[in-house]
Amino acid sequence: DRWFNGGKPTELLIRSKKIGESWDRPSDITLQNMRLRGSIRIVGLGRNGQGREVCTSSHREGHTSFAQAAAPTRIVISNVWIEADQGIPIYLAPGATRVTVVDCVITGQSSSVALYLDAESGQNTIRDNTFASDVGREVLAVDGSADNRIESNRFERMPLGGIYLYRNCGEGGTVRHQTPHGNVIAGNQFNTRALGWRSYGVWLGSRNGHRGYCDDDAGYPFGSSIDNRDFANDNTVTHNTFTPASSRAVRDDGANNRVAL
Repeated sequence: DRWFNGGKPTELLIRSKKIGESWDRPSDITLQNMRLRGSIRIVGLGRNGQGREVCTSSHREGHTSFAQAAAPTRIVISNVWIEADQGIPIYLAPGATRVTVVDCVITGQSSSVALYLDAESGQNTIRDNTFASDVGREVLAVDGSADNRIESNRFERMPLGGIYLYRNCGEGGTVRHQTPHGNVIAGNQFNTRALGWRSYGVWLGSRNGHRGYCDDDAGYPFGSSIDNRDFANDNTVTHNTFTPASSRAVRDDGANNRVAL
């Protein structure tokens, strides 16, 4: 049992540093073969979508490219057992790209989700992991994140839902530019035994503007500022297993998605 930091509750932070007007971002880092009580957070412009630098950048054209250029890239989290301590066990903050989470086990308790892919992030791989934590909402959030591959994972506990794709319009005054598109959700196993009656295994477009803060980013000619909908379009959901079979395995509120059970 190789506990990181002696098993003390720890947030392991991989973050970019602002130097003048440019950003120095970490890349090519591997975390592997350990146990962690706490969480891992990968941070570029800000800790979440409401961060000051994230919000400022979001009021300009080209925000997605800028956020991705500023955020850590090519990070590998492999064979890590994370025991969540109320916080989100793995959080990819705005702009994080090419992060691979593979062969990990997530247990413990999170007041939110088990894994969060935040706005403007993309091209990440979530593969061969076991999600067995107690969570306060869906297990995996794809919030304005694109071109990710979520494959061959086991979702053992998901009373409030499995994987939800949406766009967190307007929260904190931040314009969300990128839509949750181009994601592949394939070959996963979902335990639907405890799935709540208003929850889904996979939900493409789970919000679509149904939040009180959606107009907090009004006044800009792009992104969620002009349309609060999720636009969870052009995603692929295929070859997943839902046990027991459920009429709420997949809900598609997007367009041009390829869904095949």
